[in-house]
Amino acid sequence: MTWQVATVVALWDETRTARTISLRVDAWPGHLAGQHVDVRLTADDGYSAVRSYSIASAAGGEALELTVEELDDGEVSPFLAGELAVGDQLEVRGPIGGWFVWRPEQIEPVQLVAGGSGIVPVMSMLRTHQRRPNGTDMRLLYSTRTPETLIFRHELDGADVLYTRMAPPDTVRPAHRLDTADVLTYSLPAAESPTCYICGPTGFVEAAAELFLSAGHAARRIRTERFGGGGT
Repeated sequence: MTWQVATVVALWDETRTARTISLRVDAWPGHLAGQHVDVRLTADDGYSAVRSYSIASAAGGEALELTVEELDDGEVSPFLAGELAVGDQLEVRGPIGGWFVWRPEQIEPVQLVAGGSGIVPVMSMLRTHQRRPNGTDMRLLYSTRTPETLIFRHELDGADVLYTRMAPPDTVRPAHRLDTADVLTYSLPAAESPTCYICGPTGFVEAAAELFLSAGHAARRIRTERFGGGGT
């Protein structure tokens, strides 16, 4: 893989701290739902920093959208989420990844599980499934702190959204971390043998994977993608 120049063509805020960046890459080869890219920023003095970001856009097209959440101690994310402007150029390398991906030719049901900004790669899967429906069931279980931290809030119709810190007043389930009862209530049953894609901060992913195993899901059906940073 080689580094390619990407030009920012549009920007929009998803939350107070998360922003989607739409990029044009002239020789973009296309991507699979769930893949990511490396992004390289280079300062005037030659110093460069590289970070990996999941692709949010659906597979099968020329669009390349990254949704970046600003980290308090981040070196790259504050610039991408707060200072980047339309017309600016970045260097990208990818797409990368072949394990945590969903392909339309998969015929088994799919349970997507996201914690916080872990929703980005699974949203690519959901968008791809919506564009290329294959007759299989795909469900999303999304754990987030409060209504203000919801990413892609306008595309969550039909998703099971659970809150860990503060839930809306009309929500039946009180705010708390994901537990066994949630898995049994809001996810596809183990008897249907869904492939489960779990993405989010390391602590969330480890806990969620254990809950799905406890609920009877086979380990070979659970795929995880984790990253550093705070929990949900």
